[in-house]
Amino acid sequence: MTRPATDTVLAVRDLRTFFHGEGHVVKAVDGVSFDVRRGETLAIVGESGSGKSVACLSALRLVPSPPAFHPSGEVLHGGRDLLVMPEREIERLRGDRLAMIFQDPLSALNPYLTVARQLTEVLEVHRSASPAAARREAISMLERVGIADAAHRIDHHPHQFSGGMRQRVMIAMALLCRPEVLFADEPTTALDVTIQAQILALVAELRRELGMAVVLVTHDLGVVAGAADRVAVMYAGRIVEEGTVEEIFARPLHPYTRGLLASTPQIDMPDRGLLAAIPGLPPDPAHLPVGCPFQPRCDRAVDRCRQASPQMAVFTTSHRVACLEAGEAP
Repeated sequence: MTRPATDTVLAVRDLRTFFHGEGHVVKAVDGVSFDVRRGETLAIVGESGSGKSVACLSALRLVPSPPAFHPSGEVLHGGRDLLVMPEREIERLRGDRLAMIFQDPLSALNPYLTVARQLTEVLEVHRSASPAAARREAISMLERVGIADAAHRIDHHPHQFSGGMRQRVMIAMALLCRPEVLFADEPTTALDVTIQAQILALVAELRRELGMAVVLVTHDLGVVAGAADRVAVMYAGRIVEEGTVEEIFARPLHPYTRGLLASTPQIDMPDRGLLAAIPGLPPDPAHLPVGCPFQPRCDRAVDRCRQASPQMAVFTTSHRVACLEAGEAP
């Protein structure tokens, strides 16, 4: 079902994030556009190095500049462009209306501070809560995310928590102010499947309860199938296909998307069946090939793929693809 434009809480338009290198420019994010709508989950998938995390960090202005710079792009929230907003104003939004669960909770949490201090600071800064009120709310949120004996554990340091518990602390921190948009960067990486399922169920429950939008960065297509509403597939800093979960899984149009799906283990796969693999390696973002960035690895590439960079083409109101050969896909 197509949602009205008024449901859009974050709109990214032609975002480019480049880095100055030694005698070259690294194009980490190269013309990315997407909308995030209230109450939905948009999954961004792709191989490591495709630009998923940098796109999200750029949207929140968390990429240091220099060395990064933005030749073009807008990140619109509430009618204002976050990329040109004064630093003091964007600081008021981060952790409040816009929040992020970082990929590695051990490095994201301050090892010198107790969990209590790191959680209560969010409420004291963004909600002007008293220390006592902030502590009560932090304990309540830790209980929501499944931390047993939260009133006692809140005074522990991050190293006293397991990996799964640290991830829950990060989720609690991100959700304390009931954000409108939650960026979740590989929130279940390195967790066992039981904890993974619990964390995804919690995020889904709070998404429905708070009406927040979720941008889920992951390489796990199984997680995408169960947690997302829409999917954006990234390759070489660009979105090469976007559609609903049903469209992407049932009728992938881009050869890269089909390669990702084919490389996913299936429960009915023959015992000795070999997983399909996409040949070659992702391109160097400092030296992208001419034409389609995927053409050196694509078994359907033709001469025109090596000459022209494909633009996004609309196949349905919700399904878009950047591939010159997409119309001939099976």
